[in-house]
Amino acid sequence: MSTTTANDLYPEVNSFLESGILKGIVGGKEVESTGGETFITSDPGSGAKLAEVFSFQANDIDQAVDVADEAFKKTGWAQMPQNERSALLHRLADAVEKQKCIIAQLESLDAGKIEAQAQGDVQNFVDTIRYFADLAQNVQRRSVLAVKNHEAWTVRQPYGACGFIFPWNFPFLLIGWGIAPALAAGNTVVIKPAEDTPMSAIYLGRLAKEVGIPDGVINVVPGIGSEAGAALSGNPKLKRMSFTGSPEVGRLVAESCGRNLVPVKLELGGKGAAVIFNDVDIPDTAEKLVNAITFHTGQVCCDATRWLVHKNIYDEFVGECVDRLQDVQIGYQLDDTAQMGPVVNEKQHKRVLSYLEKGQSEGAECILEGGVADVPGYKGYYVKPALMAGSLDNVAAREEIFGPVAYLAPFESEEEAIAMTNSTDYGLANSVWSSDLSRAARVAEAMCAGNSWINAHNVFAHGIPYAGINKSGMGGGVLSVETLFDYWRGLSVVRPL
Repeated sequence: MSTTTANDLYPEVNSFLESGILKGIVGGKEVESTGGETFITSDPGSGAKLAEVFSFQANDIDQAVDVADEAFKKTGWAQMPQNERSALLHRLADAVEKQKCIIAQLESLDAGKIEAQAQGDVQNFVDTIRYFADLAQNVQRRSVLAVKNHEAWTVRQPYGACGFIFPWNFPFLLIGWGIAPALAAGNTVVIKPAEDTPMSAIYLGRLAKEVGIPDGVINVVPGIGSEAGAALSGNPKLKRMSFTGSPEVGRLVAESCGRNLVPVKLELGGKGAAVIFNDVDIPDTAEKLVNAITFHTGQVCCDATRWLVHKNIYDEFVGECVDRLQDVQIGYQLDDTAQMGPVVNEKQHKRVLSYLEKGQSEGAECILEGGVADVPGYKGYYVKPALMAGSLDNVAAREEIFGPVAYLAPFESEEEAIAMTNSTDYGLANSVWSSDLSRAARVAEAMCAGNSWINAHNVFAHGIPYAGINKSGMGGGVLSVETLFDYWRGLSVVRPL
């Protein structure tokens, strides 16, 4: 079995991997789990061990929250002038950008993400930190209220210690989306990375110390979800909680937070639709949707996994997609020629393959077979892209697969396309494809989701709210001024005249 050798990696990556059992970061210090518990993080492209990591237990999590709470009260981070706090965040962004290639390689190894894509994720983190650091300096936190016979105003203040549980598909990018507004608003954070992908979060925790972020402001607590994640979401000292992951686990997090009356933000799964009308440029649209479904091997919650195609172009569109999908180069994530890497672990590998079997057993047509992909020299978790078609009642059309699998169905009218799009319990993101922009806008506004895109899919510009509804999430979105306001509590001040 071939694996990436030390000679293939940056010296800093080798040093990180060879530094012994990886520790969490609490109060600016590298910390072990109190009982010495550990877990292994592995390379999904080869199956080889990457590192051993200390696995935090409930008491370790509680101590980390205590530290974050104490840091909020005593380090001066919350009271710091906004320009000084933003300057420190810019310093963190600069440090991350300077080491982008190193962090991206760690991310690529850990998540199975194509290295160039991982570099894009790290840059997105940098851009997100800078966006919220600048935004916090330019919004008005105090608003005067015109109330007869009263002097009155409202002011926004930070909450305190905030908890974050992140998934394995975009580990570093989503840390940025989550903690940037919380930190810019003056809160402290406790980060629980996914056990499959803890390395970039730990690296970030070390960088935060180096650039002068006060100890305890950024804490990283690696561990197993059922232990560390459950303890974090159930801690009553948290003032806000954020979870990104599956609806099933999201419900558990919401229940825990509800018992303590801790506000929670959930960004969950999706079963997005792409509605393709018969006036599109077929080759161009096919190429863009193929790129979307194969990006990070389809492990994208807002992906277009249901392709609803006007019946007049259905056969031609399908043919274009099949040709492109068959040409996708599947390979090891650090291989420059690879266009699509592995899925993250054995469990996800089996999940994708099982949905292909279940979909066909319920009557779905297999347009492009998919299945296990063979990458010579690597015993990783590789799958081929697949296309299925048939009734939207099929399990493969209803449930989130989280792999490079799209499900197709034809439609005749605009009204039918809207009804088909909305025939799901999810509500994250859809797209409309048409040269008639009036129709595209009309259909986009009729979709039951948090986000509708026109002639594109997976669009994330800073300043545009991104959130889900229904089974896809609750509690507010990310990437916008509203997100920053989520991390400030409102306070009314009144003096009768």
